[in-house]
Amino acid sequence: MTDELGFIDPTAGGSKARIALAPRPMDLAGKVVGLLDNTKEQGDLILQTLGQALRERHGVARVVIRRKEHYSKPAAEAIISQMANEVQVAIAAVGG
Repeated sequence: MTDELGFIDPTAGGSKARIALAPRPMDLAGKVVGLLDNTKEQGDLILQTLGQALRERHGVARVVIRRKEHYSKPAAEAIISQMANEVQVAIAAVGG
């Protein structure tokens, strides 16, 4: 019998193909930013506050907020498509 416990690294990834990150803009001035609410407690308040700060501090032209159906499910394809067509930068929330 061994005294050592096995270790599983949750960040090690699987066999799925990697997707390259989208290019990042140099700044947010004049951009339309999408914020995705994950439906967790206070997520909507956090995003409203973030949206206001982005407009005031970074010159964001407009903020679009969309809400997922449930925190444990991925966002519906329709929401993702709407945001992809409407915004230039997207941020997903992690409410507590």
